[in-house]
Amino acid sequence: MIEILDTTLRDGEQTVGVSFNKSEKLAIAQLLIEELKVDRIEVASARVSRGEEDAFRQICQWAAAKGCLDRVEALGFVDGGRSVEWIREGGGKVVNLLTKGSRRHLTKQLRKTPQEHISDIAEVLEKAAACGMKANVYLEDWSNGMLDSPDYVFTMVDALRGMPVERIMLPDTLGVLSPWQVADLCAIMRDRYPSLRFDFHAHNDYGLAVANSLEAAKAGFNGLHVTVNGLGERSGNAPAASVVAGLRDMLGVESSLDESRLNHVCKYVESISGIRIPDNEPVVGENVFTQSSGVHADGDSKDNLYCNRLLPQRFGRERSYALGKMSGKANIMKNLDKLGITLTPDQVKLVTERVVELGDKKETVTAEDLPFIVSDVLKSGHVQDNIHIVNYSLQLARSMRPVAIVKVSIHGEEYEASSSGDGQYDAFMKALWKIYERLGKSHPVLTDYQVTIPPGGKTDALVATTITWRDGDNDFKTKGIDSDQTEAAIKATVKMLNIMENMDLNDLR
Repeated sequence: MIEILDTTLRDGEQTVGVSFNKSEKLAIAQLLIEELKVDRIEVASARVSRGEEDAFRQICQWAAAKGCLDRVEALGFVDGGRSVEWIREGGGKVVNLLTKGSRRHLTKQLRKTPQEHISDIAEVLEKAAACGMKANVYLEDWSNGMLDSPDYVFTMVDALRGMPVERIMLPDTLGVLSPWQVADLCAIMRDRYPSLRFDFHAHNDYGLAVANSLEAAKAGFNGLHVTVNGLGERSGNAPAASVVAGLRDMLGVESSLDESRLNHVCKYVESISGIRIPDNEPVVGENVFTQSSGVHADGDSKDNLYCNRLLPQRFGRERSYALGKMSGKANIMKNLDKLGITLTPDQVKLVTERVVELGDKKETVTAEDLPFIVSDVLKSGHVQDNIHIVNYSLQLARSMRPVAIVKVSIHGEEYEASSSGDGQYDAFMKALWKIYERLGKSHPVLTDYQVTIPPGGKTDALVATTITWRDGDNDFKTKGIDSDQTEAAIKATVKMLNIMENMDLNDLR
């Protein structure tokens, strides 16, 4: 079992453009400890700001009430004990002391000798112990220290092992190491200091943070540092999802993390941070459990020939089959089965040809588009346009909330309502849901709203608005395209309404 420290709320917050307020920090801390089951969390840097102080105090109060305060850590500095006092006053019990792990950092930044630095560190650690606090020590720039001045690193660790230190945390601060270098350097540390507890802290400048973390674990290090979605300075830190999955599948090493909650926590942090998870991000990306090739879909039907150990069920997800020019009959059949649509082999062939044709034109085809394609190709009435917008008016005035008036036709009957909202589309939706509430009709919840425009961003370019909806436990997407963003969103909404209406009609049959 390897120990995982999540530093999303400290190192991860150094991502450009990311700043969590105290409520968001508390919510993420609660998710990391209670839902994801992370061993330890590093949640703040001492003496940074009043907001950081308030957030740290709030997290410590919650953790103390839950009996897990010893799992909450904060970064402190060699500053004569002021950081220790800051952490103590905030209610913290663990300080992660940042020290210099390379001679170059020591001489160029601090302009001190090793013995002077060691003396300063000892003073801070003594104050922490006197306050009843535990201490871990970071050797900043340890990787370059081992490459350029290993004698200095050994001098530091020799001194630290005689001080009140729980763990020595070794960062690849600038992300310069290769996996084989990590293996060699970690083995040197492990062999020289077999009784010490070591953590490895990776950065992802070369895209090697996960591989380097696995090598550190393989070399016998006790703990690894990660962040949710790989947030962190420059190219970020080691992403928690990939590290945990790699430990289990590549090394046979378990951690405390609950894999089934990874996707939920990653999506939540995505929404709070504003940093989107790339579609091709391992483990938690939109596409990781999506097969595009018809050959692969066919193989999955024949004893899961194209599946690996990253089974979607482990992470609370499902496998899907993309539609596009690479689609074969197997892709189409799997999507039709999921939608409950039965076609003859000849009909499947016609639908497949149309999907491939659309893919050749670089048009995105979703599973929710498939019933419309079936209806268009076969004229079979699989999807009926039972709902359409007769008219709408959007009013926007300075210093006033937008107002929408909507008239909608449902099975030939027209209904009208108006509402204000936080934006034009929000006002439109609130007016629409007024009609649905009046008719006693249920409706899904909007969970994501994404706008894309062609490269170049000309003002007359088409806008594609993709909206994700949640109906009970099921998520689905609809897309609208128009030169106006709001109109594109309304088109996506109308498509959703007809999908829901046809599902309701099928349930009644």
